[in-house]
Amino acid sequence: MQAFLYEPWPWYVAGPLIGLMVPLLLLLANKQFGISSSLRHMCAACAPLKIPFFHYNWKAERWNLVFVVGILLGGTLASFFISSTEPVQITEETTAQLQALGVVEFNGLVPTDIFSWNNLLTFQGIILMVVGGFLVGFGARYAGGCTSGHAIMGLSYLQWPSLVAVIGFFIGGLTATYFILPLLF
Repeated sequence: MQAFLYEPWPWYVAGPLIGLMVPLLLLLANKQFGISSSLRHMCAACAPLKIPFFHYNWKAERWNLVFVVGILLGGTLASFFISSTEPVQITEETTAQLQALGVVEFNGLVPTDIFSWNNLLTFQGIILMVVGGFLVGFGARYAGGCTSGHAIMGLSYLQWPSLVAVIGFFIGGLTATYFILPLLF
């Protein structure tokens, strides 16, 4: 049983488990799955300003904040108690493509040439983390939800805007991978 927790779960197990969150939340609590709205709830709770966007009954969405705390707590506990000492396996093709860009140092799955405290204050680090983070946040707000909300919840409801958003997420990811990342390295 313990080995099962230390290994990555296959897509055909993890995917349905994530997908079952949609009907579970809907049937048990009449709630929708999504994470990006929790930032709005935190801002409304912690900074009760007179900004109309943050002026609403955030207490009705406390469950979402508890859900986010559970994600953070679960990830922290898992990293301390059931994380594997083996590096995460990525394909040789991906490794070769990253090495061709000059990304050669890895810490598990994370390429430390890109994501490290030392690299944060470089031009590449600022572009990747600060500008990239801003674009992700702006995109989630502009699209009316994050990737998990649109791809899991919106598509299960057969919502046209979610399909457009998910297609946009993929186009953005492919554009960043094949055109922007090579320019930065």
